[in-house]
Amino acid sequence: MVVETMRKEGLSYKEAERQFELPHMRAAAWERIYLEEGPEGLYIERCGRSSKGRPPKMLKPEVEEDLLAEVQRLRAENAYLKKLNALVAERARQERKRK
Repeated sequence: MVVETMRKEGLSYKEAERQFELPHMRAAAWERIYLEEGPEGLYIERCGRSSKGRPPKMLKPEVEEDLLAEVQRLRAENAYLKKLNALVAERARQERKRK
């Protein structure tokens, strides 16, 4: 709505920001998105700063395999402990029921 009002009424960025009580340079950013991607582009959630193109750090294959194996082991351990905890809780509940 802001961008369309700016274009229809010929408002500058500052005028639109003042009229709609927007932060500094928000109208310019919205107009850029509107012109590049169309009105649908304004519905995309955008958070934080974009990447500066730095390539992701690559792990050595053997390190990656070790990490994946550890993740699988920890998941199995976590599942085991959850089941154990549920069994202990069930046993405690049954003992309280008997008393």
